[in-house]
Amino acid sequence: MNHFPETQQKFSAKAERVRHKGSAALSSFMEAVMERELLYVELKTGYSDDGPAWIGYVQRSKSGKTLYFNDHAFQKQTGPYSNYIDIENGDAYWISGVKRYETNRHWDGHGVIRIDKRAVGEFLQLIRENKLPHGYEPVDIEDKYPVERIRNMCN
Repeated sequence: MNHFPETQQKFSAKAERVRHKGSAALSSFMEAVMERELLYVELKTGYSDDGPAWIGYVQRSKSGKTLYFNDHAFQKQTGPYSNYIDIENGDAYWISGVKRYETNRHWDGHGVIRIDKRAVGEFLQLIRENKLPHGYEPVDIEDKYPVERIRNMCN
């Protein structure tokens, strides 16, 4: 039973228009449908607990099984020190929610955490601070989600 017929009609109409415009439009439409959230992302392959790390906006696929961030696509795969794997190159990553008490990195890890400039306000609100703590560097992170590339690779 559809409790929101108006929404379903609008969604279907938009999907039909997008289908006629081609794959570029489909890709941007799918990105709009996906859920976006602020997460901590750290590369584990080749590093201990001090790999490159970012706080930025990650897109979840509609099914929630794939995460997209910074032109990479990740799927859940539990390892000894990681919880996601890069679909294209097999690198292991730790991806989690942003922690309030600056405990994003492992207690033994160190290194700068790069944070998307657009996310600084939301992050400061979350940690209840007025300025970024030591060890955080604001950077530009482009919203580049390789939805179409991954879809073509997997099919």
